[in-house]
Parts: sequence; C-alpha cells; structure tokens
Amino acid sequence: MTALAVTPNGEANDQQYLTFLLNGEMYAFAILNVKEILEYGKITPIPRMPKFIQGVINLRGEVVPVINLAHRFHIEAQPITKRSCIVIIEVETETQRQDLGVLVDSVSEVIDIPGLDLRAAPSFSCQIRIDFIRAMGQLQDNFVIILAEDKVLSVEELAMVEQVTNELVTG
Repeated sequence: MTALAVTPNGEANDQQYLTFLLNGEMYAFAILNVKEILEYGKITPIPRMPKFIQGVINLRGEVVPVINLAHRFHIEAQPITKRSCIVIIEVETETQRQDLGVLVDSVSEVIDIPGLDLRAAPSFSCQIRIDFIRAMGQLQDNFVIILAEDKVLSVEELAMVEQVTNELVTG
C-alpha cells in the first residue's frame, strides 16, 4: 500500500487523495488505492460478522465486502442519504489483493497535497485509533486525516472477510 512517498533527499512527493466526509469530519484515501465510487445501493448482510462489516455487494459479478467506517471508528453513524457512497478500495490480505467497499457519508473531491504539507499522525488523543491514520494533510487552515487503507481492518479481520467472500463465491 502507499506510504508517504519520500525522495532520496528526504522531501516528500506530492500525492493525490480522494476526500470524503464521515460524521462531519474530512478523511482521505490515497487515490492510487481507490478503484471506484458507487452510489449507495443494496448491501446484503452477512450473519455473525462484526457490526462494522455491513455486508456484501455484487460488483459486476464479484462479491465485495462493505464496511461501515463510522462503526469501525466507533463514531456516530449518520443516516443514509442520497450523498452516501461506497468507495471501493484495494487492500492487501495475506494471500491476495482484496477489493473492499467503504461506506462514507459523502465524497468531496480529489485533492493534491504537497508532500511538505503532510504531517505524521498525531500522538495526542484523536477521534479514531492512531494506527488507522497514515498522515495528516494540511489544507490552508484545516487538516484532513489520511487513512491507512491497509490498517482499517486487522490481518485477522481481513482473513475473515476473505474467507467469507470466498465461501459466498464458491457457494
């Protein structure tokens, strides 16, 4: 997965990020890990899954698990609206690359953040766990939380999602 890109002289490269809102807070994924953005549609629930695993969707014949990022971060989930979206990202599991749907309140825009405007994740208390944060991007007087796509689910959770997805595919 993408880490902060740093040149040999120690300067970070500029990168593009897809920004989105979750309970009024702005977050971002590195655009290189975003495959597509879908309108919110029918999600099929899966029994015996953690609350934050919303279910699965059929994406052109592929079974794609969907997580509710608000539930994952233990923050208040907003009601589904016409702006609610599922962002399809690619994460790496132990055995393969896995598409994962992420339910967000709304997608904002793709932004360029100069490498010099990226900061390490804060060590102080934050609304979400620090290991979910890749960096903080400064935009004028505000910050955007850049998420670590490969940390949103633990290795065990990714393996569980991969197993359930494979079971649904093989029937």
